[in-house]
Amino acid sequence: MDWPTVREKYPEKWVLVEALSTQSLNHKRNINNMSVISDFLIPKEAWSSYKKLHLSDPSRELYVFYTSNEHIEVIEQPFTGIRGLQ
Repeated sequence: MDWPTVREKYPEKWVLVEALSTQSLNHKRNINNMSVISDFLIPKEAWSSYKKLHLSDPSRELYVFYTSNEHIEVIEQPFTGIRGLQ
């Protein structure tokens, strides 16, 4: 599903999506196709759901967006921190 379709189907909602088809250009991640996992009225609930899914499978490309935004923008930043020992 593309972003205009998501906005139409889930108006004024927070959506947890998985990127299915993406490309990177000039440090921006363009999401061509996405799948809506869940929709929420409260952003905190969306982020809680994101955290659970990300912890269970960090390889999935998950995002939380608000559908009132006409455009979505994902800026790629290199990870420069140090993670704790597992």
